[in-house]
Amino acid sequence: MKKYVGILLVILMVFIVGCSDQSSGSAEDFPDGNIEIIAPATPGGGWDATARAMQKIFDDEGLIDANINVANKPGGGGEVGWQYLKSQDAHTISINSSLVITNNLLGQSDLTFEDFTPLGILSTEWISVAVSPDSSYDTGAQIMEDLKEDPTSLKIGVAPSLGNNDHLSFVQAAHEFGVDVSQVEFMIYESGGDLLTALLGGHVDVATMSVSESKEQHLAGELKVVAVSSEERVEGLEEVSTWQEQGVDMVFPHWRGVMGPPDMTEEEIAYWDDKISTMVETDGWKSVMENNDWEPFYHNSQESKEFLAEQTEQYDELLQQAGLTD
Repeated sequence: MKKYVGILLVILMVFIVGCSDQSSGSAEDFPDGNIEIIAPATPGGGWDATARAMQKIFDDEGLIDANINVANKPGGGGEVGWQYLKSQDAHTISINSSLVITNNLLGQSDLTFEDFTPLGILSTEWISVAVSPDSSYDTGAQIMEDLKEDPTSLKIGVAPSLGNNDHLSFVQAAHEFGVDVSQVEFMIYESGGDLLTALLGGHVDVATMSVSESKEQHLAGELKVVAVSSEERVEGLEEVSTWQEQGVDMVFPHWRGVMGPPDMTEEEIAYWDDKISTMVETDGWKSVMENNDWEPFYHNSQESKEFLAEQTEQYDELLQQAGLTD
């Protein structure tokens, strides 16, 4: 009997060790397939640029051995891409922004940031207000004066959806100026490229967009930037005054982050924390920041979760001011 008990114990120990080795091996082997980075919009604009910058640096720096693809999944202000992400595993991550919060606050989506795994806040930049080069407007304050008199007098273009930082920065500026923001007419476009086309084609009178989407065209004389949401004038756009200089008491950053699907394991989260935190310290990423007029704004996975909760409260207040929520 003792002999059989001994044999059973040996078999049990081998089984336990085997299971342990298998479990640790699966964690160590991640990723074991292609990596996919979702840009939940059409090519062009900040989401797409961020996804492709990540892909390039992960490749160039040899941070990830697996094949990395960027997939554009436009629609619904990020909704199409994020619904897709929800059904994937940790090999797929997606760029996000304020819309992952405000789509839900506006009743346009059942998704919230809590349906995903926050992995990082990557960067921030400032937001510009632009008009066509032949527009009579030379400052943002002049635009606000007309909107204060008649909030429906101008069409304001925004991409890719109401509730993003570009939209909310305009809402805050208008509210501070005394405009009835709930009456302002916003026209929505799928991407920054579509918005630029609409502005230059005269389909909108004013566009609110990130500085990285307007600076080059401003310098080329293809559009005119009339205000920026920064504390100080933006390098390279020194002739453009800030909202504060124009008598509007506001500063508004435009952040972008990255998130994974729900139910990621601690090991998978740790993997992405390591890769992303290493990426943002590379010279390549610093060059991306400089070339796009972005600023470092890194938060790790845990810090991102706390940041998104704070942003939810702030955006809820701005949407109420805009008359978009109760």
